[in-house]
Amino acid sequence: MRIVNRLILSLVLLGSHAAWSADLFVSPSGDDSHPGTQSQPLATLAGARDAIRSLHQSEALPQPVTVHFSPGTYPVGRPVEFIASDSGSAAAPIVYRAAPGATVRLTGGRPVTGWQPVTDPAILQRLPIEARTAVRVADLRALGIAEVGRLQARGFGAGNPPAEAELFYNDEPMTLARWPNQGYRGARAKQDDRVVIVDTDRVARWTAEKDPWVFAYWHHDWAELYEPLAGVDPARTALVRTAHIKPVYGVTPDRARWYAFNLLAELDSPGEYYLDRENGRLYFWPPHPGGSAVLSMTEGLIRASRLSHVTFRGLTLEACRGTAATFTDGADCRIVGCTIRNVGGGAVRVAGGSRHEVYGCDVCFTGHGGIALNGGQRATLVPSRHNAENNHVHHYARRARTYQPAISVGGVGNRIAHNLIHDGPHMALSAEGNDHVVEFNEIHNVVEESGDAGAYYVGRDWTQRGNILRYNYWHDILGSTGYGGMTIYLDDQHCGHTIHGNLFVRCMQAVFIGGGDDNVVTNNVFLGCWKAAHLDNRGMGWQKAATDNPQDTLRSRLRAVPYTNSLWRARYPTLAHIFDDDPGVPKRNLFARNISAGGKWDDINPSIRHLQAITNNLAFDADPGWARLIQDPAGQPARIEFRDPAAVEAIGFAPLPLSRMGLYADERRARWPVQHESRPVRLPTPPNPSR
Repeated sequence: MRIVNRLILSLVLLGSHAAWSADLFVSPSGDDSHPGTQSQPLATLAGARDAIRSLHQSEALPQPVTVHFSPGTYPVGRPVEFIASDSGSAAAPIVYRAAPGATVRLTGGRPVTGWQPVTDPAILQRLPIEARTAVRVADLRALGIAEVGRLQARGFGAGNPPAEAELFYNDEPMTLARWPNQGYRGARAKQDDRVVIVDTDRVARWTAEKDPWVFAYWHHDWAELYEPLAGVDPARTALVRTAHIKPVYGVTPDRARWYAFNLLAELDSPGEYYLDRENGRLYFWPPHPGGSAVLSMTEGLIRASRLSHVTFRGLTLEACRGTAATFTDGADCRIVGCTIRNVGGGAVRVAGGSRHEVYGCDVCFTGHGGIALNGGQRATLVPSRHNAENNHVHHYARRARTYQPAISVGGVGNRIAHNLIHDGPHMALSAEGNDHVVEFNEIHNVVEESGDAGAYYVGRDWTQRGNILRYNYWHDILGSTGYGGMTIYLDDQHCGHTIHGNLFVRCMQAVFIGGGDDNVVTNNVFLGCWKAAHLDNRGMGWQKAATDNPQDTLRSRLRAVPYTNSLWRARYPTLAHIFDDDPGVPKRNLFARNISAGGKWDDINPSIRHLQAITNNLAFDADPGWARLIQDPAGQPARIEFRDPAAVEAIGFAPLPLSRMGLYADERRARWPVQHESRPVRLPTPPNPSR
């Protein structure tokens, strides 16, 4: 009670000088028994939360509260939980923030120190010759680190469980020892799905490994699997898979690509490590001396349930095994100007609630995706109005490589705006549900490891309508295998999207509509794209059996929403009569006032052209210079020059708001200016250019 009274007194005194605001202070040198003044600060985020809880209980919180964190590192032993009673209000919000200019790190990791040369003869014998004098070992048990987790199967069909302990060095993720060090190897044959004969005799080095694992795309380029090996068979140069884990699509040798990992015998380059879980020892080849090593420990950092009117600003969240910050329900919470990195899961996850926002954050080296905002009521089409804006997300999906977008929204009525996304293995954006807006983003160099995949991807749903993709800048999106990478991919009869005013530059297949209805593609510019606009009739061909099957995903998702009630009929009138409208036959798609130069503009199936509206487009497939993008000194789009401006005006084309695309300067951003490298891609020769 004495602490509570001291807190109340300090806030009242501070409030008298702060125009109805109160301040608490936190420092690495503080103590959670302190009153939270500048001279006697608290020590932790949990301690600040508890101090505010005490104020709530005393009913002495009529004004805003700001919690100021001094520079330094704040260990988080377990996720800090926030509940409804920790909320502020619209009139009296609560802000947890770094002091101006301060680097404040909330870390779920433990430092690893006491590195020694490797002297154990048995270990030295297993290490590659070039590594024996470079690798160092740390005794984790001597450091009090006992629980390091275990590797678990994950990937397509296997789920994505929380990560085991991972090693980070100088704020970058290190690599669990693998072979090959970069890229993949192939398969030559299989005895069955368990015994896979590979294209290398390197497997003979792995017979003594205690816990060998493999990462593979066994069949499809979008279905990865991390799994333990039962062993290796050097005589047949084969990987021996376990019996209890079955790839969803089996193993197809001529399509498979893989690498092996968790191999002490392959700790052969700087930045690799191996964790001997049985003996509590960590082996590591530092990329350079004198750095700081951290092992991720806690599952997450911030967990909020039904929390409202609370902001976390300017903090660095790092080194946890799961998702850094999770919000369930509640309203008007914000993550602003934070750096979120080196986590085993995602950066921020929102489930339910309304008007939550992630603004101006830098997100990198996540194990899964980046920012995921889900909310709104699909049955009633009530929006949640979550917002992801002005964020920089890159080098994401380290561990789960596919279907882990940098930013995604779900439900009804959310927004993704002014973000910069690059360097991702698969998807960049997704908007599942209804009435979302994706606008003014810049996306480049994604779909870097996959094929038949989209930078923006949604699929196999007749009901997810009303979504708008406008004024985004997409460039240098190629894909790496198979069918290559699509840019906007509406897969398997997805319907009701509006794609307006986008700029596509050097994209493999820019707008790819897989047989859906009621999509609008207007006022876009395609420069040097292999294919600009694609529409096929898969629901009339190979997908017809699924379309007609009452148990198929398309029909089950249709049954999940009240698509025939008056609200849905008014919002999406053509959906209500879908079974009287030749389901599976694409119709009422609009392609108008688009401009394409270079590549192939029209990839619309001839058998269904008469069911679409295709009008007032300008296409110069064999003349890439007809339209040119002029960039400013920073490499951002400044203007588009057309050889015949009168022709552009005649089709009713409206100029694109190029200067508004991408990130923008704001004092709330984590940092400015933002540096990023765009790598121009080389597309194949355009197919059958029109004349």
